[in-house]
Amino acid sequence: MPGDLVLIDGRASVQFGGDRALWLRVTSVCDKPTYHGWVWLTGYAIDLATGKALARREVFAQIAGLQIQRRTTDNAPPRNVAPVMRRRGV
Repeated sequence: MPGDLVLIDGRASVQFGGDRALWLRVTSVCDKPTYHGWVWLTGYAIDLATGKALARREVFAQIAGLQIQRRTTDNAPPRNVAPVMRRRGV
């Protein structure tokens, strides 16, 4: 799902085996049909040390091999919203 942090390694795709594994913050999941059990993911490669995005990536991977760390309210970024002030008669 968009917002999830996914480890993509050799279990999900041969091209990410060994030291080529990457963490991807998913921005979208393609709904077009692919091979059974495979999916196209779009997102940003993440540097776990800093939590910053490194590069935008599109990845073709096996769903069964993905290791998903779902976003929770504890690790969600703060919302960029000011409190709502309501006045009488408005």
